[in-house]
Amino acid sequence: MGADTFSGARRRLVQGAAGFAAAAVGVTHAADTAAVGGSSNNTGAHGGLKDPRAGFPKPPFPEQSQEWPALASRMSPRPDHGEATYRGTGRLTGRKALITGGDSGIGRAVAIAYAREGADVAINYLPQEEPDATEVVRLIESAGRKAVRIPGDIRDEKFCERLVATAIKELGGLDILVNNAGRQQSHESILDISTEQFDWTFRTNVYAMFWITKAAIPRMPPGAAIINTSSVNATDPSENLLDYAATKATITNFTKGLAKQMAGRGIRVNAVAPGPFWTPLQVCGGQTMEKLKAFGGDTPMKRPGQPGEIAPLYVDLAAAEASYVTGQVFGASGGKGIP
Repeated sequence: MGADTFSGARRRLVQGAAGFAAAAVGVTHAADTAAVGGSSNNTGAHGGLKDPRAGFPKPPFPEQSQEWPALASRMSPRPDHGEATYRGTGRLTGRKALITGGDSGIGRAVAIAYAREGADVAINYLPQEEPDATEVVRLIESAGRKAVRIPGDIRDEKFCERLVATAIKELGGLDILVNNAGRQQSHESILDISTEQFDWTFRTNVYAMFWITKAAIPRMPPGAAIINTSSVNATDPSENLLDYAATKATITNFTKGLAKQMAGRGIRVNAVAPGPFWTPLQVCGGQTMEKLKAFGGDTPMKRPGQPGEIAPLYVDLAAAEASYVTGQVFGASGGKGIP
């Protein structure tokens, strides 16, 4: 990104930076702290610094497995979504956001950050994820913002259209769309992937993004932002995640092409490409047990990222200060970097 791309004090978008949560530390919510076993109290004086080497869970992780879709509340250690650490500064005051997969993982961290930055937030999730979604709604409302829950399966085109319509009706508009929901399943061989499984992954990760974005764009004003969740697998695919990696490459390409289309409407389109992040996707078939136990250990940081560490990227990309940032993919991968 050129020096003239992102001016002023907001120039904080850093490729490959797992410690990005330094922009969002310092507040304590006692009730939330007790609920998050994996969260860290790792701030310096006045919350000014956070050492990315210390205070975060590292491998080896305990063996664990959940049925799809997994719940963050049942993971060990529990992911840190910034419940006890993210402090907003009003960067998204008055904004209206729809986040798919907003019940847990990265989507949950983004929902918390957006609410604490002043946005009203609608979250989509599967009905089985209601326990996690209920926690997120409480966190949004405790920040003084409106929370809208819209459960449903985004593999259904008609539901995607209703999802957008409901979010706009309940929020009174829509100017931030985060396409974040995803499916990830590990397979040793292409011979183990059925057509049904392949279709499930593509409908969740790609078709839903297309349907939701297509429904949202006519109702989004100039200045709005669309943020898609890609992955480092888009450019460095895991041998065990063929279908998932292919969808993430599609998302990256879709993002860059759509950004060119939407520039004329004044709508920015960007993507975030996470590396290894400790989310429910990993414990319900997203990794082999061997890889799960060592998860994140092969990064220079020697650990996986926590969802709360990547949420500031989504805040920066949604904020008005990023008015010249579009068609870009920003990584957070613990030092591995992305092309």
